[in-house]
Amino acid sequence: MIVVHHLNDSRSQRVLWLLEELGLPYEIRHYARDATTRLAPPELLAVHALGKSPVLEDKGMKIIESGAIIDYLIRRHGGGKLQPAAATPEFEVYNQWLHYAEGSAMLPLMLKLYTSRLGDAAAPLAPRINSELANHLGYVESALQGRDWLLGQDFSGADIQMSFVGEAARTLRAGYPAMDAWVRRCQARPAYQRALERGGPYTLAN
Repeated sequence: MIVVHHLNDSRSQRVLWLLEELGLPYEIRHYARDATTRLAPPELLAVHALGKSPVLEDKGMKIIESGAIIDYLIRRHGGGKLQPAAATPEFEVYNQWLHYAEGSAMLPLMLKLYTSRLGDAAAPLAPRINSELANHLGYVESALQGRDWLLGQDFSGADIQMSFVGEAARTLRAGYPAMDAWVRRCQARPAYQRALERGGPYTLAN
């Protein structure tokens, strides 16, 4: 049985979504953020030394990093679904999106979140952070022009992996209508809704 160590309001929600899209049986072990600090609970340290979520357990393995988990689940359990055929140009584009989500796109969003707590002390950083946000959100917006999904008309694991970027940018999406419409298409999928029901509170869906 696949086990997901799931933290509320976190990247692990998209792992649940993928499992629902693939129709795979799985067990959720729930963990709750500290209401004050918003940090993960110490119980996750017993699961993995980093104390982070998601953590996937399958066939005696523990896998961390949502991109690696999505890649693993689709390769091992997808039966050819949700990714282009290997060794095609489309697969390389798909693979780039899997890495881009956390390797580049999330950094300015996280910096914006953290510096927002600093008040006026963050002012010197704001121009660079805002410039990077415009750069990356503009890139995603451009990629979605005239298409429903990141790879065109075919929904894939790239959309699942990148969804957290779109959701984390929810206060900025009004300026990026193609990205906003894409996020709404993601959230309207029945598998997404089933994952929300099973995963519990997820404020990024608002």
